[in-house]
Amino acid sequence: MAEDAGKIETLLAIMAKLRDPDGGCPWDLEQDFASIAPYTIEEAYEVADAIERGDMEELRDELGDLLLQVVFHAQMASEQGAFDFSGVVRAICEKMIRRHPHVFGSEDERSAGEVKTRWEEIKAAEKAAKGTVQTSILDDVPLALPALTRAVKLQNRAARVGFDWPDTSQVIDKLNEEMLELSAEVAKGGDADRLEDEMGDLLFVYANLARHMKIDPEAALRRANAKFRRRFGRIEEKLAAEDRKPEGSTLEEMDALWNEAKREERGGE
Repeated sequence: MAEDAGKIETLLAIMAKLRDPDGGCPWDLEQDFASIAPYTIEEAYEVADAIERGDMEELRDELGDLLLQVVFHAQMASEQGAFDFSGVVRAICEKMIRRHPHVFGSEDERSAGEVKTRWEEIKAAEKAAKGTVQTSILDDVPLALPALTRAVKLQNRAARVGFDWPDTSQVIDKLNEEMLELSAEVAKGGDADRLEDEMGDLLFVYANLARHMKIDPEAALRRANAKFRRRFGRIEEKLAAEDRKPEGSTLEEMDALWNEAKREERGGE
């Protein structure tokens, strides 16, 4: 197979062999859609991580891992007689052509209407054709999305029908209101459910503020995570230079080293 390693047919053959009850891989044979789904999500995040770091070689590899997930699901579906990989490709090709009449349609279709509006109209027609009954404009926002991303999508949907703060200052006012409510609940020793509820409200408004500021909250939080990891790493390095570890130092010492790392990143400001 090595000489044909660049062909999709080779990957399909590899996956089929891994799932072959006669000589396949025991681990692959044990899997089903539910057990593989978390890996699919993880691989999508690893693609995003490679993009965030600007590592093109890593991006190539991670895209391959993500493609393997598609092939894995398609192989399992094929074994059940539901669909195969060619069906997946055919479905997405048909969908992209159908949803881009301004590119692939007639001359009239290519010149008619605003692209985003037409896209939504086409999606609605597709759901109607499938017999999907949608009682709310929020119905098809996927539950499996990361919570911050789903919050933004829910808010965007509601905003389409006018349910939105007119400007950012009102979102900030709401944020302060939610912070006071959380603080009050903490002060009176609220139970876990109440605290979680108030914290959820606060995070939801944070997501709304990010949306109003045209910031992806997931990207912003990933950036903050990377910053924390980088600066805490400097604390560990500086302590290691003294043959020490974080657990053997005080909070005050680590805080001073944190501020030093922060100054270093900012060029000694």
